[in-house]
Amino acid sequence: MNAELPPVAPEVVAAAVEGLTARLRRKLDAAIESYAALPVTAADGAVRVRCGEDAEVTLTPGPSGAVTDAAQAVCGCLLAPRCLHRAAVLGACPVADAETLTEPAGPAGKDGKDEQHGSEDPVPVAPDAQGDPAPGSEETPAPAPPTPAQVTAAAGLWAAAAAVLAAGVPAAGAVPQAELLRAAHTARLAGLHRAEAAALRVVRGLRGARARHDGHRLADLVANVRELLLTTGLLAAADPDPALVGTARRAYRPGGGLRVHGVCREPVIAATGYGGVVTHLVSEDGRWFSVADVKPGGPARARGAATASVSLGSGTLDHAQLSRGGLLISGATLSPDGRLGSGKGVRATPVPGLSWTSGPLAALFARPLSEAVAARLAGPAGRDPERSEQAARELIGCDLILVGAAGDQLLARELTPGRPDGTGLLVRLAPANGHPDLAHTANFRRLASRPGLRLRVLGRLDPDRAATLRPLAVGPVPDGAATLRLPPEWQGHADLGYDRIQGAHVPPPEELPAVGGVGAVPPDPLAQAPLWRLRRLVEVAVSGGRRAVAEPARDGGRGDGGAALRRTGFRAAADLSAALSAEADRRGRDVFGRTAEADPDRYARAWLAAAVYLTGTERALVQATWEREEAHA
Repeated sequence: MNAELPPVAPEVVAAAVEGLTARLRRKLDAAIESYAALPVTAADGAVRVRCGEDAEVTLTPGPSGAVTDAAQAVCGCLLAPRCLHRAAVLGACPVADAETLTEPAGPAGKDGKDEQHGSEDPVPVAPDAQGDPAPGSEETPAPAPPTPAQVTAAAGLWAAAAAVLAAGVPAAGAVPQAELLRAAHTARLAGLHRAEAAALRVVRGLRGARARHDGHRLADLVANVRELLLTTGLLAAADPDPALVGTARRAYRPGGGLRVHGVCREPVIAATGYGGVVTHLVSEDGRWFSVADVKPGGPARARGAATASVSLGSGTLDHAQLSRGGLLISGATLSPDGRLGSGKGVRATPVPGLSWTSGPLAALFARPLSEAVAARLAGPAGRDPERSEQAARELIGCDLILVGAAGDQLLARELTPGRPDGTGLLVRLAPANGHPDLAHTANFRRLASRPGLRLRVLGRLDPDRAATLRPLAVGPVPDGAATLRLPPEWQGHADLGYDRIQGAHVPPPEELPAVGGVGAVPPDPLAQAPLWRLRRLVEVAVSGGRRAVAEPARDGGRGDGGAALRRTGFRAAADLSAALSAEADRRGRDVFGRTAEADPDRYARAWLAAAVYLTGTERALVQATWEREEAHA
């Protein structure tokens, strides 16, 4: 993928691949890799890629910044539009999401929607804690099952996802991806928002894995494949749960009058080529909101957006000021995830901000850390992952004392009333974003040089790691002892992605209290528990395909780790591991005795059962790390 190219609608890519002959399809993956490295020229609203002496592909994005129609992608060769050049350039473009495909209503925001065309994936926002409206005295009607069209669309998306899973990353090239994109478009037309979003994330993950992008994580791809198969499998079975259908994230609703206070800024650099900033806000009654400015542009866009004007109200406030100020809003519009819209009727007036030690901002740090984490990890993670993820991503505040460093992580203990410094819950702090264009890593190095430093930290829980927070901002502890000394213009906190902490901002080492070291660091249960054997098998299934999973079954089960899992009490994990390996090696025969094509449906169901069990068990282990350490501190 080339981030300089505009995003392209899934159906446009799918149609371009389907228009190729079988011979050209076999050359498509190599052509995409070659054309993605070619220089891109932009002029007069068009993007051009020279693919040869007689072939130049021209992309003309619409007002949304994305190519949403086949006519917006033109090649100058004689075989166009059914040519390899056009299909390969489109395959090298980022995949546009549903939000980008919604054309804007113009600068006035006539439809009341936000004019910032962010991506569903990259914009990290906290839930608005609005809650569902009370049903009152009327009986809540039973949820309606999915329509026949939705069941059909879900079944088609399941089949495409099962084929990708059986193939694995090496064989899931442009053609299987196009089939998945076509099925995702059909799901979008049927109103299956959650399934469509999961399918697009899978395609992006496959591209990142095949291109060996630095930001690619196999665990993320595994999670997205699991989400896609779970959602489409339940929908195809006509499950009536409305959470399976999902909602369009740009469905803004009236929010009335609001007074919100800036908390911090968070830079956004997405694998889809988007970049920008999200400013997190809290209302007087403790609800979370956000203002996002995320558009195509990548790291450069993320850096520049730090001081970009906020497109809300008069436009005289930038994101740096808003993160330390406030807004009085009338006629507010809100998305389901708490994003504030900038429609025609919205009026916003800047007001003085609050420090982290007063009002609703102080309340962020008043709750014990173990209680705050328990609230965010409560409930099953698989049934409604969208709501579960929103809850886990809500920011957490705590006061900590740094006690050491381990690799790129900081180790700290919670400061709790009535306890001496350094005896509270042990917490791991990991950079929220390791991109070199951002300040997270440099700030971590500065903080690591000051064990004994006391910090007020605002961050996000990492639900996949033991007792780990990813800080977005830090400030001084209120009593002022052995803590940060920030400039007055920072107004009490540093945004770790943008503000660079200097030597003058931290006390000299001799002024910091001695800390007794970390002591016995509790083991990471996800890394050291025998459950890693099942995790490895589930991940190998995605990265290597069905053939890689079948190997343990072919050598008599000597390499599947089932015996080790049973010895340590993970009997269900051992059974699921054995079932997945056996299904991967299962081969039927036709009437002539010849080996028939393996059934991807049964294999996908066996893999999904193992993946769902693994997710639930790992979530329980993570929750235990927050509780056990607190109990024994």
